[in-house]
Amino acid sequence: MARAAPEPSPARRLLREMVRLVALPLPAQERLDRLVATIARHLVAEVCSLYVLRAGDVLELFATEGLSREAVHVTRLAVGEGLVGTIAAEGIVIATSDAQSDPRFVYRPETHEERYSSFLGVPVVRSGRVVGVLTVQNEKPRTYGEDEIEALTVVASVVAEMLASGDILDPSRYADAAGRPLQPRRLEGVRLVGGIAVGRAWTYAPRIDPARLLAEDPAAERERLDRALAELRASLERAFARHQLGGEGREIVEVYRAFTEDAGWRRRIEEAIATGLAAEAAVRRVRDETRLRLGHASDPYLRERLVELDELAERLLFHLSGRDPVAEAAALPEDSVIVARNLSAAQLLQFDRRRVRAIVLEEGSPTSHAAILARALGIPVVGLCRGAMLEIEEGDVVAVDAERGQVFVRPGEALLEAFRRAEENRLQRARALEALRPLPAVSRDGVRVRVEINAGFLVDVEDLAASGADGCGLFRTELLFMESDAWPDRERQAAFYRAVLERAGDLPVTFRTVDIGSDKPVAWLHPPPEANPALGWRGVRLALDRPRILRTQLAALLEAGAGRRLRVMFPMVAHVEEYRRAAALLDEELKRRRAAGLGLPAALERGVMFEVPALFWQLDRLLPLVDFVSVGSNDLLQFLFAFDRSSPVLAQRYDVLAPPALRCLRDLAERCAAAGVRLSVCGEMASQPLEAMALVGVGVRCLSVAPTELLPVKAMIRSLDVGSLAGFLERALAWPVCSLREALAGYAADHGVVLPPPVRPVAAA
Repeated sequence: MARAAPEPSPARRLLREMVRLVALPLPAQERLDRLVATIARHLVAEVCSLYVLRAGDVLELFATEGLSREAVHVTRLAVGEGLVGTIAAEGIVIATSDAQSDPRFVYRPETHEERYSSFLGVPVVRSGRVVGVLTVQNEKPRTYGEDEIEALTVVASVVAEMLASGDILDPSRYADAAGRPLQPRRLEGVRLVGGIAVGRAWTYAPRIDPARLLAEDPAAERERLDRALAELRASLERAFARHQLGGEGREIVEVYRAFTEDAGWRRRIEEAIATGLAAEAAVRRVRDETRLRLGHASDPYLRERLVELDELAERLLFHLSGRDPVAEAAALPEDSVIVARNLSAAQLLQFDRRRVRAIVLEEGSPTSHAAILARALGIPVVGLCRGAMLEIEEGDVVAVDAERGQVFVRPGEALLEAFRRAEENRLQRARALEALRPLPAVSRDGVRVRVEINAGFLVDVEDLAASGADGCGLFRTELLFMESDAWPDRERQAAFYRAVLERAGDLPVTFRTVDIGSDKPVAWLHPPPEANPALGWRGVRLALDRPRILRTQLAALLEAGAGRRLRVMFPMVAHVEEYRRAAALLDEELKRRRAAGLGLPAALERGVMFEVPALFWQLDRLLPLVDFVSVGSNDLLQFLFAFDRSSPVLAQRYDVLAPPALRCLRDLAERCAAAGVRLSVCGEMASQPLEAMALVGVGVRCLSVAPTELLPVKAMIRSLDVGSLAGFLERALAWPVCSLREALAGYAADHGVVLPPPVRPVAAA
């Protein structure tokens, strides 16, 4: 005999009746009145009242069953006033059998509620924000039980959605209701990528909760995992293919691709499946274990990898559930401002960049992969914008001033017009900058500064001469290694390096020898686990321990550079002896080619990356051995101040424009000039016009910048009097301050130095 279906709970019956009520063709106020009457009847209460948050943090009685009808839209309580105001202010539930003896109770005579003793009130919450208060009252003293509190809380959550959707309010009369004030809100954050934009908010918080936890057939689950991984890679490839990225952007894409093929990650998931977990639960378990291991790591590379592995896990869960996150991202409307807690590189790439006006993040850092990609794509980003996902509703008009780290929510027409004018001015400046492309970077007082670019792929140097650059100051050779399933042999490397030199023409290219390890994994190398890989087995350290890797690369570079000018640079050198050993390998390869009668470079320059502060006190031994020194400012400043440059807590504490950092660079420039050794800066610092101005002021005469920042930096140099700036800095470097940023910005304004903010590419505007 079939078992009878269980009777629905009182709360479920109430919810069903509420849904039917909303569907009736009734005037908004009548629907509200019938709604509170229905709630009172089902919860056996003499009174049910709904208070809605209005502009100015005021709670207004919108409907009641049991209190005086004359009080509707008359009775108001400030947030924090009375029992109702306390619920709204603190987001708590209040239940009492004697409301009027509670010291928080406030009496409003127009309600005639003096005869009601018992009171139960719950907050009406939407998107983490209280938008109203729902109450029931009884005449006799009554202790409200957990079931009644839970039922009213559930009902309040449904009421919150009804308020937001406009099902129970007249939006023409109450446009500011449900916690959405009419006045603009200004949120403060920090600039991650400069620029300004106006658009409508689009909240991005993708998440998949595994529907299945256990599985009987591990083999079947591994097959599902195989299919999902294949779909994940194909989905990422489609996203990557839409964006023709070069330089740092392309490097990050390759890092991401390498992570999807990480054998250790896959092995841990398969081991979890073998314990009886479904594929979805196994992915979640491995992700949580990774979070536990890396979550408290101070190293920026480890934390960046945590973000990426988190994102890969979420995307893999999408595919296991039959969903494609790239396809779902196609729902992004035109002119959107993406609002998210954080964003990974792959998440950003899945969007059509023509639809993204700006990005607002509650977390993020200027050196994160997502920020670097956004910079390459010309998308303004504000990070560390606390509470953004609570304060900004889907569809809100948002004006983003990433230059100042400010976000304006629901701005007025005057502010919007100011943003429109500013954005048009920026586009005009972008067009004006184009006129500088063929001109040299010569200051007003005749100082010539070489401005080169950072690169990593053939596409980056395809139009090097036409770009206006003086050469390529940093070519990252490790990208060839990272995109290969096996160690690339000499022939393959030589063909690639030869193609780079051919495309660069007569302009010089500085090849950095392979800098794998740390955050740059390769499929064929299995480094030992390290607590802090940024300070570990990477760069020249790894290359000297695996001399075959370095010797093969040096042989390939010499072969490609036969008859041409060739520059070779060794990264992460901490001791002169490391450079001597690396240079000795280069000499051995030169000797071998000479003995074999093979072609040699027409000119060969060798140098080091200056990233480790210890090298500064070895300059007297180092400079006679090298032709050039290139500062990797990202790592140098991180090591100099012993701080994690991607830490949100420390993001604003240490500045590259601090006097100690600039004194270090000034002294380095003086020592190099005295020794006749060329000095360049190829880190992030060189790509920002204000920071680049400071570098020129302390004596740096060669900058290697992100391709998108070439023209802004060139415009700065052409408007600068270097002698005057040098004199100003000589005095300012003695000031007892933590940063010279404001002083340098003031100097630029007073002396007519052009500091163009980063500009969205005209073609993408």
